[in-house]
Amino acid sequence: MSYLLQVDFPYTGPWGQEMTAQMDGLAQSIASEPGLIWKIWTENPQANEAGGVYLFQDLDSAQAYLAMHTARLKGFGIPQVNGKIFLVNEALSRTDRAPV
Repeated sequence: MSYLLQVDFPYTGPWGQEMTAQMDGLAQSIASEPGLIWKIWTENPQANEAGGVYLFQDLDSAQAYLAMHTARLKGFGIPQVNGKIFLVNEALSRTDRAPV
């Protein structure tokens, strides 16, 4: 079983390549989180939102990461962090070419 974590929050930039350059250290840190299989970074400059979609090996890792990341983002001055955890239906997801 694997668990998908969806996170989004208000964000005013930077975007694109500038975001990539500024967030590389954070991305390296996230890559070493226990239980993380992968993360897809998301950004929507028109709506001033950013976030990510994560796949974790287990529920405990997803919950621990969400709690830690929410506290970290609030420490960065982000007032509201939305996070949801879902159990992945791997059989149906593989049918639709998901990397699970």
